[in-house]
Amino acid sequence: MNHSLKPWNTFGIQRNANEIVCAENAQQLLAAWQNATENSEPVLILGEGSNVLFLDDFAGTVIVNRIMGIDVGESADSWHLHVGAGENWHHLVQYTLEKGMPGLENLALIPGCAGSSPIQNIGAYGIELKHVCEYVDCIELATGNALRLTAEQCRFGYRDSIFKHEYQDRYVIVAVGLRLAKSWNPILTYGDLTRLDPATVTAREVFESVCHMRMTKLPDPKLNGNAGSFFKNPVISGENAKAFLAGWPTAPHYPQADGSVKLAAGWLIDQCQLKGATMGGAAVHRQQALVLINQDNATGSDVVQLAHHVRQCVGEKFNVWLEPEVRFIGRSGEVNAVEAIA
Repeated sequence: MNHSLKPWNTFGIQRNANEIVCAENAQQLLAAWQNATENSEPVLILGEGSNVLFLDDFAGTVIVNRIMGIDVGESADSWHLHVGAGENWHHLVQYTLEKGMPGLENLALIPGCAGSSPIQNIGAYGIELKHVCEYVDCIELATGNALRLTAEQCRFGYRDSIFKHEYQDRYVIVAVGLRLAKSWNPILTYGDLTRLDPATVTAREVFESVCHMRMTKLPDPKLNGNAGSFFKNPVISGENAKAFLAGWPTAPHYPQADGSVKLAAGWLIDQCQLKGATMGGAAVHRQQALVLINQDNATGSDVVQLAHHVRQCVGEKFNVWLEPEVRFIGRSGEVNAVEAIA
């Protein structure tokens, strides 16, 4: 139990695992999984560890998915990319722009690997992975059988997919298929992007604007460990939104297609004057209240206590209860994050 997990999670939490294996292909990954399973050990498969919080030492094998490769095909109206699960997401965004294939620029600087992107259905600045995903290639761990899921079969929701539910422990993602339309339409609905002119804007300008927004608001994990947005933006019913907006008319809110309304978790936390609040070595980031940081050798327990405090403050003030976006990992695997901070 002396393999440090600190380099393998962007929170920089010091915990250990029994074993850490870097897998560069599906065969290595399967072999590591089967070896651990035969020894009745738990297994955790990680990309870049940018969306996990270790609560404890991990009593098993951590497999780091480093299956690489980007293949590009073309049809009359689209580019089709087949991306290895271990490819760094931001590098992929840069690669597509350099090759003149726009469509991912709003998702620039999202930490993590391509293979993690469908699990969370990553999203930012008006775009989610589901808008560009064509398929996800997986392997059933117990049998080694390959399976290709269409975007519809992935059951993408807000920060949600089939990979968080019945496929969570049974399948591993080895590649993601993306479709980028050749007729590019900029999405300029959020933040500084609303100031850009849709008639003249280029994908590179959108990319640079997104990078600027993220770099000015979000801490660098190399300086202050973090997992990006810690909480999901809460979605409330249209009826509850009416009551909420009657009390808080200036609150940022985003009506959804089904009549529900998405609120900005960062704004709710900010209204509770929680920027800079600390618990042990964990703190609420001073520039972006949605981010919890490892300020001074924080433990997983420090982060949980701080998240609990934030959730209680927001819940008592607004009757809106935040849920973590980050995955919480205990001794033998993932635990329910909402229950952990309730």
